[in-house]
Amino acid sequence: MRVLIAEDDPKIARFVAQGLSAEGHETSLVHSGRRALERVENESFDLLILDLGLPELDGLEVLRQIRARRNEIRVIVVTARGEVDDRVIGLDLGADDYLAKPFSFVELSARIRALFRRTEGGAERVLTLGQLEVDRVERTLSRGEGAKVPLTSRELQLLDYFMKHADEPQSRAMLADRVWGYQFDTGTNLIDVYVNYLRKKLRLVNLEPVKTLRGIGYVFDAAACSPVS
Repeated sequence: MRVLIAEDDPKIARFVAQGLSAEGHETSLVHSGRRALERVENESFDLLILDLGLPELDGLEVLRQIRARRNEIRVIVVTARGEVDDRVIGLDLGADDYLAKPFSFVELSARIRALFRRTEGGAERVLTLGQLEVDRVERTLSRGEGAKVPLTSRELQLLDYFMKHADEPQSRAMLADRVWGYQFDTGTNLIDVYVNYLRKKLRLVNLEPVKTLRGIGYVFDAAACSPVS
């Protein structure tokens, strides 16, 4: 899961980022409301942990603009403001949950899990293409009723993107931008490494839909996931 942490207190930001990273999530940090809004608009995140007391744009304004643009990113507001009015305003503007400082990481983690259990029903929990099924909550892939193969967060993100863009050629630069984010160093072979990881997982269910396009990158072949006629 990709999480954006918008927090101007460096100690709290590091505390949250380290805890989420230890749980296997990918985290990014920003320290102003304007930067948070830019990142949400230009990148794909699963969750925004949003402090209300941000410089440039406060958290409520960030949340207001995000929802005005119909962005459905999940948002947990975290703030030192404990007044009922702030909590109500945040929830009315579209926050999914509210956590007052100081808080324990155990509580934050539990609220994140509860939030995704509540909201996955409205999203597409299981993504299907031919015989291939991917459970985003369990982070597994399977073929029909066969055994489920576990995926890491990064493998899930890559497979999710491939399936949504099946039969569309994807250059390494495109994958770096749309799956890894703009901070990724395209000079490394990390994309090829993760594609190979994913191929190995798919081979465990006897599917080989990821094809190499020489000189271009990769394409996810939808036909390779379909039953043999």
